[in-house]
Amino acid sequence: MAELAHKPCPYVSCGSSDAFSYNTDGYGKCHACSQGYPSKRETFAWAKEKYPTSGNNDWNDMAVIDYTPKKIESKDDGRYQSMRGINATTMEDYGVKTFPDRQEYVYPSGGIKVRRLDEKAFYTKDGFKGDELFGMNLFTSGSSKMVTVTEGELDALSVAQMLKSSYTNPVVSLPSATPSKKLWENCKEWLDGFEKIILSVDTDDAGNSLADRMAKLFPNKVYRVPHDKYKDANEFLQNGAQAEFKSAWWNAKKYTPENILNTADQFLSLYHDTPEHIYVETGIQALDDKILGLMQGHFTVFKAPTGIGKTELMRYLEYNMLQKGIPIAAWHLEETKLRSLLGLVSYHLNDNLTRRDLIDLKNRGDDVVQAIKDITKDENFYQFFLGDGASAEDLIDQIRFFSQACGCKFIFFEPIQDVISGSSEESKEQQLADLSVRLSKLAAELNVGIVSIGHTNENGDFKYCKMIGQRASVIIDLYRDKEAEDLQERNTTYLKIEKNRPSSEEGSAGKMRFNYDTFTLREVI
Repeated sequence: MAELAHKPCPYVSCGSSDAFSYNTDGYGKCHACSQGYPSKRETFAWAKEKYPTSGNNDWNDMAVIDYTPKKIESKDDGRYQSMRGINATTMEDYGVKTFPDRQEYVYPSGGIKVRRLDEKAFYTKDGFKGDELFGMNLFTSGSSKMVTVTEGELDALSVAQMLKSSYTNPVVSLPSATPSKKLWENCKEWLDGFEKIILSVDTDDAGNSLADRMAKLFPNKVYRVPHDKYKDANEFLQNGAQAEFKSAWWNAKKYTPENILNTADQFLSLYHDTPEHIYVETGIQALDDKILGLMQGHFTVFKAPTGIGKTELMRYLEYNMLQKGIPIAAWHLEETKLRSLLGLVSYHLNDNLTRRDLIDLKNRGDDVVQAIKDITKDENFYQFFLGDGASAEDLIDQIRFFSQACGCKFIFFEPIQDVISGSSEESKEQQLADLSVRLSKLAAELNVGIVSIGHTNENGDFKYCKMIGQRASVIIDLYRDKEAEDLQERNTTYLKIEKNRPSSEEGSAGKMRFNYDTFTLREVI
């Protein structure tokens, strides 16, 4: 039998000049109108002569495709035997013979993949190359609208049996979950002849990778059967879940890789499931009027030269979060762990208790102990640090841990430039750029707020790396006149929104005044 392609459609209602495929056994299909041949539909007068439904004709003027459906029998003796829920008839349909110690799967070119029954291991013989699909020799390309592809031969047999229509709905198998480049080259044209490619593969990393690869090779053609309850098609069959599999098969959804949205269901899920901007008010009214509050899912950076009071502002925000019962993690690279803790204690007791000598002088040891208990009683505060030699990768892993394992909604660390230790400014710039990109993506991925501080240079730009500002969602610029004659002015920090991606408002965002007696910041109204 020969397969003829790119011929005129015989149906009057279609009239395509090159979408019809016909084989010399007297059957065909038009890929334009999706109608099989022969049928009861009206045909042109020349159709019966050009495409006879029986007998032969002169095919010399027609292009011949090399696909010749045929069964290939094993060269050795064996028998078609029921196994793992697959009956002998299905085994015979695919030419799968069972021997006392093995089962053989004969591939289109005659190579054989052998499964040892005792060890459940595989070996190959007779020139097996693994660059073609098991069963593809049994079906003509385009003979049906759909073809089902599985990861294993037994799964292909199981699907064929459960659908009970293996010849109208072709089912084939890949030789492994990691097919070679040569296989795709050999089989792409054959698979492309079908309108839909339905995948019935495991929901593990290998299966997902396979689905991604096929979706890119055959865009808008690949559909995936959900294996929610059972690992693979054969498990459906062995558990008597044929009806469940058939329902899942008929309802297979078009598959697109995780990094691509294409279907209506995916866009509706995006609309319904994406959380609104979740923010926590900072307690600084003028700042909240501009940015609403610190945002989860965003990377926020405070920028200023040294000595402006950035760390104290960061501590003010941390204490505000803890008072609201929000889990946070914090790391201040430029001070000790105890100093960071006593800074929060000073806010809690409204007194400068940042050093042990002050605590002793004011006889407030018991108060400090109680304040620490109050601040940490709900275990919402995680103080962390990274040792010498730690990398940006370690910081990323730490943030992921706090978000996923500890439920932290915000991660504070500062300054961002000190996380990186480069041998040169050029090296440090590249590492900071990479870190900034990863932090912005990580915040969105985990829906966690990442808040840091960035030192600026003489020009007011982020020191070492402008990419810090480009990747931040919110930039808050801080300014303080350290040379002012008025003491209160010297202790006043002004806030200005330089960038505000979530809510767009920019400009002046109030001012905070530092009190040396309490060692705390308060908003100046």
